[in-house]
Amino acid sequence: MSLLVVGLSHRSAPVSVLERASLSADAKVKLLHDTLAAEPATEATVLATCNRIELYADVDKFHAGVAELSTLLAQHSGVGLEELTPYLYVHYEDRAVHHLFSVACGLDSMVVGEGQILGQIKDALALGQELHTAGRLINDLFQQALRVGKRAHSETGIDRAGQSLVTFGLEQLAVNVPVGEWAAGKRALVIGAGSMSSLAAATLARVGVAEIVVANRTADRAERLAEILVASGTGVSAVAVPMARVADELTRVDVVVSCTGATGLVLSADDVLAAVSWGAGGLAPAEQGEAGAAPQADQGLRPRTPAPQTPPATAGRGPRAGLELADVVARLAAAAQTHGRLADAGAVRTIAGGVEADGCPVGPDGRSALTGVDANSLELHGTWADQGEAAAQRQPRRSTRTQPQATTVRLALLDLAMPRDIDAAVHRIPGVRLVDIESLAEASADAPMAADVDAVRGIVAQEVAAFGAAQRAAHITPTVVALRAMAAEVVAMEVARLDGRVPDLDERQRAEVTQTVRRVVDKLLHAPTVRVKQLASEPGGAGYAEALRELFDLDPQTVASVSRADAADPMNDDDPGRAS
Repeated sequence: MSLLVVGLSHRSAPVSVLERASLSADAKVKLLHDTLAAEPATEATVLATCNRIELYADVDKFHAGVAELSTLLAQHSGVGLEELTPYLYVHYEDRAVHHLFSVACGLDSMVVGEGQILGQIKDALALGQELHTAGRLINDLFQQALRVGKRAHSETGIDRAGQSLVTFGLEQLAVNVPVGEWAAGKRALVIGAGSMSSLAAATLARVGVAEIVVANRTADRAERLAEILVASGTGVSAVAVPMARVADELTRVDVVVSCTGATGLVLSADDVLAAVSWGAGGLAPAEQGEAGAAPQADQGLRPRTPAPQTPPATAGRGPRAGLELADVVARLAAAAQTHGRLADAGAVRTIAGGVEADGCPVGPDGRSALTGVDANSLELHGTWADQGEAAAQRQPRRSTRTQPQATTVRLALLDLAMPRDIDAAVHRIPGVRLVDIESLAEASADAPMAADVDAVRGIVAQEVAAFGAAQRAAHITPTVVALRAMAAEVVAMEVARLDGRVPDLDERQRAEVTQTVRRVVDKLLHAPTVRVKQLASEPGGAGYAEALRELFDLDPQTVASVSRADAADPMNDDDPGRAS
């Protein structure tokens, strides 16, 4: 066994690099084909999730394999090799097995113990089987990894050490409120209808949201997911809408979960700003065509709060275009003169009465003046506020996306996609709370490890040892088979020679002589072959097969033919269904 793993994950690379290095379905196929075409690799598969990209291969040369696999990952991910290399990790032989088994058990996940990785490992194995790039080693390894993962979840409480990524994300949105209490009665929008989005929708239904809207580029999949949710028995109301309706639905929902395979942003900061602005008293996205136009008929949309007085739009610009920077500065100056001072670095520290020090500087309630403020000005406000907080507190600031907002959360966003679906800039919009893969990593970094994790680590260690022993024993089996085949051939030749010398032997006598010679040979070979299998299963035992071939002058081609026949025998393959 010469198993090699080259990859990067949330533990080794920042989210920005993982986003750019993500592999499309076509890229995975091309990567595997090119890996098999490369000289060092004889079989391979790729495990690509939102948190990791790992290329597994059976190689005959370590250094050449590392160089080739690293180059291929860079080539197909679109990230230059020089930039990608610092974030890559390499595992070889038993360490590679240990890594995959740990991944399967959820020990290497962003949220420890999550079970979704098992489905992703199964998909990686299925891809290798479909493309015929997975041979005996990859098949044995990944099927065993699936069994190890299931064993860890059934024999320990690893599930209590962490939650699924969806549940953990919802807990981050709910801050210090129980998820069930936070979700009760809310209306949710789920963008995407794949496995992660379906899990998110099911989780939302289970925790008590009142209604779920599913948007997907393929209408049939969205409708099917909505039907499943309605039939789930949770009492949730579910409906499918086309992607073109997402902007309208944003104005009506409380929670958005997005996980699509899109390569670009699904929700921009302008999209979210427009939705929240209308919810705070502005115009609906469908009504924003003309500056100053009167609201149209209901169209199935409704503002979530009474509309306060909307400030007049800047001359010559529509309501969504926003205020000029001079207007924003004038507001800040007025707030500082009337209510307090501007902090160091020009940030607003004290604003209108009733607003906490970290509130938004654009209006008395942190939101009422939001309509008409464009995204660029809003980003500038956020920068000023961040600088002022740093100047005032004189201490490092953790990601604002993981901190509770001072203002009431109007729209909660959970982005589980990689690359991200939602513009990270939306976290600066007052009334919006964003949790994405990066903020989840920060939030879970200091999570306490459950005692069950130690038990899982013990299971992994046991399974790695057992897998290595089985692979090493299997490696010497063709040599032992070839040795016994050679012995049987020698017996046959000597019996034929005896027939020529003693032609008068009857059938009974000839059979007795033949059986006697065979018993002698079997007894002579029994102890050595049993012992060599035991020795070969131990670490460092790979050399016994070569020693056996040298001592008995076995033909390498004969040994190789036994190996090929053994690999081709379907009776020797694990049933793929056992991994499901």
